[in-house]
Amino acid sequence: QLQASGGGLVQAGGSLRLSCGASRRTFSSYAMGWFRQAPGKDREFVAAISWGFGVYYADSVKGRFTISRDNDKSTVFLQMNSLKPEDTAVYYCAVDSVARRLLTPSNLADFGSWGRGTLVTVSS
Repeated sequence: QLQASGGGLVQAGGSLRLSCGASRRTFSSYAMGWFRQAPGKDREFVAAISWGFGVYYADSVKGRFTISRDNDKSTVFLQMNSLKPEDTAVYYCAVDSVARRLLTPSNLADFGSWGRGTLVTVSS
């Protein structure tokens, strides 16, 4: 089970830090990702971190968002800075379905185990 938290209402230019805890003993062996879904839009990729700590970002968040993980706490984080109104969405975390593999854009389709998301609202 994945549980995202840390969302809220913030003004444009502000920051939030999202967290996602996983109840999985082998957490450290899997890539983790953040996705988001804005009202009326499809879910989209935001950021991912591999089991080896490699990172990958959507172009829309590069330079503003940072993904990290704490394997001891089975938790993945998303630090979001310089937030924009277009970042408003429900943010979800997900886990790769295959352990210990290279993180590539094509693997993102295999991420799943969607848990409860957390709402981020950025006001202008």
